[in-house]
Amino acid sequence: MDDWFTIEKIDKDTYAISEYKHWEESHCYLLNGTYYSLLIDTGLGIGNIKKVVDSLTDLPVKVVTTHVHWDHIGGHKYFHKIGVFETEKDWLTFNFPIPLSIVKKNLLKEPCEFPEYFDIEKYQIFQGKISFLLHENDVINLGNRDVRVIHTPGHSPGHICLYEERRGYLYTGDLIYEGTLDAFYPSTDPYEFMCSVKKIKELTVKKVLPAHHNLTITPALILDVDKAFTELNKSGKLIQGNGMFHFGKFNIHI
Repeated sequence: MDDWFTIEKIDKDTYAISEYKHWEESHCYLLNGTYYSLLIDTGLGIGNIKKVVDSLTDLPVKVVTTHVHWDHIGGHKYFHKIGVFETEKDWLTFNFPIPLSIVKKNLLKEPCEFPEYFDIEKYQIFQGKISFLLHENDVINLGNRDVRVIHTPGHSPGHICLYEERRGYLYTGDLIYEGTLDAFYPSTDPYEFMCSVKKIKELTVKKVLPAHHNLTITPALILDVDKAFTELNKSGKLIQGNGMFHFGKFNIHI
């Protein structure tokens, strides 16, 4: 097995597939049902994530994209059934919003022991066909397991969280995690980001499963992030270009 990836078992049929050797520390999630498996994001595209997925399930695999940023779609090239929220379908098929040169610069931003087979000169941003579009409140049925789509724009226009109500699992993408929450790019919106956090705050969440860094965060972080955004908004600071704000376990970059 490719040691670029780390596999962590969340429960008997849920896995985190992580890239801890890179500064992004990206997490993808494999959810096994009885009819299908769902892969939430595919990471950086440095290693072949499909080989890892194939070692964990024999079921047909559907890929769902939390949002179309380079560190979440890199392994899409290994799969055929790919879904994306309707707002970002063009980003995934032909109009990725960030130049390849900038993506490569981000990929190499901090020192990393890349695997020997990885060649930065050959690295490409995934652009390809999608199999299905996602919409607000769509339910993806995996067989005895339902996952609901929640549109949470702000970090990007088509950003989504995935919610398993029965288990209380919330897969938060780049909306909630310990680290720097980014809302400073031209395609981001700090106010929408705040509204999206308030939206998920209303859910019954037992476990937060983020797309980056620490996997053992608690649902209380949602409340902390909500409080931070609310304070910035009330003080008139929630305006793009205002810089970095520090709140202990996380930062907000606007």
